[in-house]
Amino acid sequence: MEKNMKRVFVTVGTTKFPKLIDAITRSTTLKTLQDRGYNFVQVQTGRDFQGVNLEAEIKATVEQQGTSWTVQLADCSLTLKYHEYFEHFEEEIRAADLVISHAGAGSCLDALRLNKPLIVVINEDLMDNHQTELAKQLEKNGHVYFCVPSTLAATLRFDLTKLVPYPKIDEKLFANYLDKCSGFVQ
Repeated sequence: MEKNMKRVFVTVGTTKFPKLIDAITRSTTLKTLQDRGYNFVQVQTGRDFQGVNLEAEIKATVEQQGTSWTVQLADCSLTLKYHEYFEHFEEEIRAADLVISHAGAGSCLDALRLNKPLIVVINEDLMDNHQTELAKQLEKNGHVYFCVPSTLAATLRFDLTKLVPYPKIDEKLFANYLDKCSGFVQ
């Protein structure tokens, strides 16, 4: 991968979220990504991905190799790669300049702990949607922007530099508490 590559990593987690996958390939989203300087989008599709669906006006070359797909847009230097899952998920997040994720707690926390700008996309089709509560709270705290698939392109225009870094975890906090409770330290 080129050093000057500006990357987006998109994840749907372990479930299906075809509306998010489709939102990525809408012409308005692709144009916004291009306008923001992104030139590579890595998409983790989840299970049962049936292939890339592009709007009719989008000119692109689409190649399939096994369960991976590559889309090279003709009118710009934007490349999209689709894979069902990634063995080294954290490395994909680390390599990204922006993460677009479903609202699963694990995916959100992975991106936030690695200090990546994060846009959380709510899956409106889920029943008893606790993910909405998580996304709203993270946005209220200034750590993410959240949207639904139909508003993703507009949300991509928000100023990502205004997001507040997620606090670092004090890994010794619990051990110190136990030491104090056990009388090992004053």
